[in-house]
Amino acid sequence: MGSSYQSVYDGWTSDPEGFWAKAAEEIDWFSPYDKVFDPDQGTYGRWFAGGKTNTCFNCLDRHVERGRADQPAIIYDSPITGAKKNYSYGELLVEVKALAAVLQDQEIGKGDRVIIYMPMISEAVMAMLACARLGAIHSVVFGGFAGHELATRIDDAKPKLIIAASCGIEPNRVVAYMPMLEEAIAEAKHKPQGCLVLQRPQETAPLTQGRDTDFAEAMEKARAEGRDVACVPVDATDPLYILYTSGTTGQPKGVVRDNGGHMVALNWTMNAIYGVNPGEVFWAASDVGWVVGHSYIAYAPLLHGNTTIVFEGKPVGTPDAGTFWRVISEHKVAALFTAPTAFRAIKKEDPQGDLIGQYDLSDFRTLFLAGERADPDTIEWAREKLRVPVIDHWWQTETGWTIAGNPVGLGMLPVKLGSPTVAMPGYDIQVLDDEGHPVERGTLGNIVVKLPMPPGCLPTLWNAEDRFREAYLAEFPGYYKTADAGFMDEDGYLFIMARTDDIINVAGHRLSTGAMEEAIAYHPDVAECAVIGIADSLKGQVPAGFLVLNSGVERSPQDIEKEVVKLVREQIGPVAAFKQALTVVRLPKTRSGKILRGTMQKIADGEAWKMPATIDDPAILDEIGEALQTRGIGRP
Repeated sequence: MGSSYQSVYDGWTSDPEGFWAKAAEEIDWFSPYDKVFDPDQGTYGRWFAGGKTNTCFNCLDRHVERGRADQPAIIYDSPITGAKKNYSYGELLVEVKALAAVLQDQEIGKGDRVIIYMPMISEAVMAMLACARLGAIHSVVFGGFAGHELATRIDDAKPKLIIAASCGIEPNRVVAYMPMLEEAIAEAKHKPQGCLVLQRPQETAPLTQGRDTDFAEAMEKARAEGRDVACVPVDATDPLYILYTSGTTGQPKGVVRDNGGHMVALNWTMNAIYGVNPGEVFWAASDVGWVVGHSYIAYAPLLHGNTTIVFEGKPVGTPDAGTFWRVISEHKVAALFTAPTAFRAIKKEDPQGDLIGQYDLSDFRTLFLAGERADPDTIEWAREKLRVPVIDHWWQTETGWTIAGNPVGLGMLPVKLGSPTVAMPGYDIQVLDDEGHPVERGTLGNIVVKLPMPPGCLPTLWNAEDRFREAYLAEFPGYYKTADAGFMDEDGYLFIMARTDDIINVAGHRLSTGAMEEAIAYHPDVAECAVIGIADSLKGQVPAGFLVLNSGVERSPQDIEKEVVKLVREQIGPVAAFKQALTVVRLPKTRSGKILRGTMQKIADGEAWKMPATIDDPAILDEIGEALQTRGIGRP
């Protein structure tokens, strides 16, 4: 069967407003919009201006009214605690109404901000939906973020209330949240009126009289009263949430998401891009603290009438590298969406994929990867072991959904390893040089999107219009700057090679660290790798590769390093000047799995650096520094 992608994309190109108006028919509106797109509103225009709707109504109420009341909405699965719980759409609506009543008692209403500081538990999604029900604006902060990072977000969003859990649970430790929350409130200039605290049995927290409310007690009271909290109509252009993404200046950027365009775009993606039908189980193995969690754990599956999985675990160690297969088998998952780093971890622990054979994966159809570059080696491994299509796709916190992908629901296009495939309807992707001129096909350049951005993308930054223009729109007028570098081939396939910050200049040659990492990843003994550019007095910069080896490799690291240098030389050429490869035990990463190349580069260059707020384990940076020093690489 052929793909209808081209005709659908051409249909969008010829009539963008007609395309999105048709998609908007799948959403319930309390009153219709005046214009599909109003170019005179906002920075670059606004979608569905004048329309009134409510995101919680579209996620829950309409499904309950139309026959999905008994279908599972959320499956909570925590291999760390052993807890499992299913909520049907009907049960979830009861819980969300009760929580909305609790929020009303805390004087939360339309336009008020609420910070949600919780781990991967069902109540985090309920809190998001309860805010949406009241027209309040939620800002989820990754559970376990340090006090200072939480404080900067409190001062920017100015929440009336914080909803928190007493702790998060990692495979080998309990992370107490309340001390970090107390530190944040003490540091922040803005003081929230109150905190709603869910006490988890693994570690309860002392509550502050007059400020803190016990979540479970308040919910029990609201349930007993059976209060029916109606959905508050909001404008399609009103904010649904603020999600902070790290800013280069240290001041986080509050990405704003609206209600109308967000629902239209996300609902459209579930079938067109992910190829799932209402009623099927969709699993995004991410965290509600990140954009993938917002879009594809909380909102898109529920808008579309799917069952979503809230998984409190890790790809390895809870208890082993087979936990993903257990979840897929047990809950009949049709499609999984996760980060390539999760699969690299699984592959490192179980290189032969022996654990896969222990589970029935007959309901599993498609694996989607995003969040960082998916190296061809990982894709090939997953494809061979799982025997399902493995789809790389590319998007950003700012866009909220896929910029470039392979639309399974429209009919898959041929896969090209290393490419997230083609532009999705809504996105006119172009590749420009630093002066803003289009480059030839196959030439590395700045990847940009022609304005206006499609529905679901950020209309602005929270209370920072000027910063929004400067960060995203000023450098290439008429375009949104993705800050990613790459090229487009003759077939229109996009190749994302690096963040523009990760393009290194070796003796006047602009080279992609991503291309070098791709070459290294093909070495059979390498589990994962990172390449950075290190300052060099002669060439400006020279690349250095950090290698993590597969479990059970017994060969000498020096031999493997020599082979890796040869591999890069063969695949990229002598122009890469790649001579430094060093084996390390692990790479420094954010909690969402992104490798902290920028910080590694600063360490190598002997520059001042700050501890990244999102780092998973700060001790790894010391290990990187010691490895560089031992080998005499970089500037101490």
